[in-house]
Amino acid sequence: MALYPEIEPYDHGMLDVGDGNRVHWETCGNPHGKPALVLHGGPGSGCSPYPRRLFDPAVYRIVLLDQRGCGRSTPPASAYETDMSVNTTAHLIADLELLRRELGIGRWLVWGVSWGSVLGLRYAQTYPEVVSELVLTGVATGASPEVALLTRGLGKIFPAAFERFVGELPVGERGGNLAAAYNRLLESPDAEVRARAARAWTDWETAIIPAPPRSVPRYEDPVFRLGFARTVTHYWGNDHFLGEGNDQGVVLRDAHLLKGIPGTLVQGSLDFGNLLGIVWRLHHAWQGSELVMIDEVGHDAGAPGVAEALVAATDKYAVR
Repeated sequence: MALYPEIEPYDHGMLDVGDGNRVHWETCGNPHGKPALVLHGGPGSGCSPYPRRLFDPAVYRIVLLDQRGCGRSTPPASAYETDMSVNTTAHLIADLELLRRELGIGRWLVWGVSWGSVLGLRYAQTYPEVVSELVLTGVATGASPEVALLTRGLGKIFPAAFERFVGELPVGERGGNLAAAYNRLLESPDAEVRARAARAWTDWETAIIPAPPRSVPRYEDPVFRLGFARTVTHYWGNDHFLGEGNDQGVVLRDAHLLKGIPGTLVQGSLDFGNLLGIVWRLHHAWQGSELVMIDEVGHDAGAPGVAEALVAATDKYAVR
């Protein structure tokens, strides 16, 4: 099953969400079609044209946005003076509700990748009445053990890269929460310290890609790199701002709140999140979900097999 053709937005804007933040949004496809919201990963990646091609443009009204601090939204997380205290999961969920009302949408399908799956799940648990379906890939839940795995835990699989990764930290910072330790460097008033920390963080993220190609071109942009690393470590170092109990997984704990919302989980068999059984546990806790596993694929929404499964899911929900 091929991707749908490339399309351009027919409308876009900047939404004032408060706290000095303005969020960029765009809409594509059929202005009178079934609404679908696209949530990018990261946190801090920004939206891209690729997800537009996962929806039939004749059927769907596709809404994309750059979450606070990233992409075309302002102020950028890459700027040292940007206040990150008003960039939390609760703020992002409130932004989604404000955007939904601004666009006059009653209910919408929510599509999310990686961090976008965490945000989509928590949004659906908070406002189940406005989510018609969920389509998620590179599934995560934001639980503390996931962060521990993706930082310290994978050091046993990639020991040379891990040695370089922790080597950038002060000796006294190497024994605790590595994401929080890196975030402290990325909040340093010293621009050189911030730049080195951003480079080291994205080098680690590149090193743990389980399947080739092991390169991420956008990480070569120092402005993107700084904003991305600052945002990721801000969230990862603070338990994704999911509150008390996230050591056991708040999203998994509240999976029962998704009852009545159909969902499709598309997961690569080589995604490291599978080592904790996250997607399997979520599927079994969420009545009405289906799990589609794609062999020999990692954490990649654009990989062969994953893309086709995502298109199949949006096509299926288009007729609901």
